[in-house]
Amino acid sequence: MSALGTTRANAGGFEKQRKIDYDLNLALAKAAKAAGTKAYVLISSSGSSSSSPLGYPKMKGELEDAVKALDFDHTVIVRPGLIVGDRNEMRTAEFVFRKIAGFAGGVSGNKLKDFWAQDADVIAKAAVRAGLNCIEGKEKEKVRVLTQADIVRLGRREWQA
Repeated sequence: MSALGTTRANAGGFEKQRKIDYDLNLALAKAAKAAGTKAYVLISSSGSSSSSPLGYPKMKGELEDAVKALDFDHTVIVRPGLIVGDRNEMRTAEFVFRKIAGFAGGVSGNKLKDFWAQDADVIAKAAVRAGLNCIEGKEKEKVRVLTQADIVRLGRREWQA
């Protein structure tokens, strides 16, 4: 499983971000494949597409395509929206959206938040549950893309059951 990523600002530019978000992630997936890993879970991003004209979603889509091409028995791509939860650092716009998501979640029992923003711990639980489903033989699809609704279902509801 990989949730490795950084921001363009922290990396010092898009090309340096790509070295982490794409190159290093792909190297980790290749190492997992070489080690005999059967199910691989990749935390990606909502809107990822290798055909996107925008740099970040294009890079994430290209990574998804490259990981799928490694031909694991099962590949799970997790595509969260805005990730909310505790962070050591925060960009201004992100701070504003996180506050809005927190307020929306607080007044609606998460219903107004879950479709566009997911808590980091819910994303992590969904990724683990999806990986376990593969290992336990509960997942029949070779490649599974978890949407934000899937993340909420697997990460919040199934852990409560």
